[in-house]
Amino acid sequence: MFPEPKERGGDHLVTVFGQPVFAGVYLSGDFDGLRWHGTGADVVSSIGCLQVVVAIVLWVRRRQAWPFLATLAVVAAETVQYFAGLKGALWLHIPLGVLTVAGVVLLFVAVSLAPLRRREAGDA
Repeated sequence: MFPEPKERGGDHLVTVFGQPVFAGVYLSGDFDGLRWHGTGADVVSSIGCLQVVVAIVLWVRRRQAWPFLATLAVVAAETVQYFAGLKGALWLHIPLGVLTVAGVVLLFVAVSLAPLRRREAGDA
């Protein structure tokens, strides 16, 4: 009934890619783009927090720490970026945004190419 996590893994990726688009809309003179960018930041942050919870579950159930550690690094960068944007610190917000998008893409590719192994019956 519910989709497998691998099928739903692109939500974070899609929302992160929307952020520079909304910023570009704003910089092109459409001031609604800033509101969209702010709403997008809230959505990206929320999805990141949910992804941390899923990564913790993977760590506990499958004994794989790397998805949690990678997710934690991405979410930490997103959080710093979020507050840098609120403060208007564009010198930090823009380059960190580029790194955040790259981090989410790399994490998505890593999880997609290296499927998480299941524990064997003897490991339980």
